[in-house]
Amino acid sequence: MNLKLFDLALLLYLTSTVLWLFSLKREGFGRIAYFLFFGGFVALLLGMVVRWWETHLLGFPYPPLANMYESLVFFSWVLSLFYLFFFSRKYKGRLFGLLSSLFCSSLLLIPLLVGMDRSPKPLVPALQSFWLYIHVITCFLGYGALGIGFLLSLIYLFGEKKGSKFWPSKEILEEGTYKSIVVGFLFLTLGIITGAAWAHYAWGRYWAWDPKETWSLITWLIYAGWLHARLMRGWRGKRMAILSIIGFVSVIFTYVGVNYLLSGLHSYG
Repeated sequence: MNLKLFDLALLLYLTSTVLWLFSLKREGFGRIAYFLFFGGFVALLLGMVVRWWETHLLGFPYPPLANMYESLVFFSWVLSLFYLFFFSRKYKGRLFGLLSSLFCSSLLLIPLLVGMDRSPKPLVPALQSFWLYIHVITCFLGYGALGIGFLLSLIYLFGEKKGSKFWPSKEILEEGTYKSIVVGFLFLTLGIITGAAWAHYAWGRYWAWDPKETWSLITWLIYAGWLHARLMRGWRGKRMAILSIIGFVSVIFTYVGVNYLLSGLHSYG
């Protein structure tokens, strides 16, 4: 049942993406696209609740946050959460809606395209800890907020003219990017702290320069540099948008690339 809800969410996000694309020429489609996007958000939430309940019935209950497929689902949901409730109303724009629905669709489509195993399985011993939920939730709240900053930075770079009906002015986009990165940086910091606490609980040390730990630190330093450049150096404009995009590329590599390209203690993720 949970997979049917996840597939429904994917269908709603894909349809929303198409309608957002149509809305670039006809405004009425944007409202429908928004409600379909909201429907995808609800379907994902219900799917995660059902999956949690189904693991109880299978005898190994856990919140669905423990493997790559479940993290992709949660990533999509968190990005939707930030878009719908914190950024879509103030930073209005059809292109913003289009990119958000496209991003969420992609996160759910990837497992189908690569044939990823989507069935729940018992947790390996290292994941059988309450720190799993604290660490994963804080990390992905950070990833979701930083993802919003990434999308706003793309719009900033590729927007054709100030104040277009398709996207907000560049000043508003800069403000939105700043707020999303502040929130994302806070949760990213909490994610690193909770990860260190979990590492001490599981392996008896807080830090061992594992590839995932190292790249998490690199990502943190990029965004710390972004905030320093804005707050202390007064940087604005394209170079900040480019640095935001570089930071999110580092997020994606930390999240996915390390798991498949570099071996380490986090390879089970």
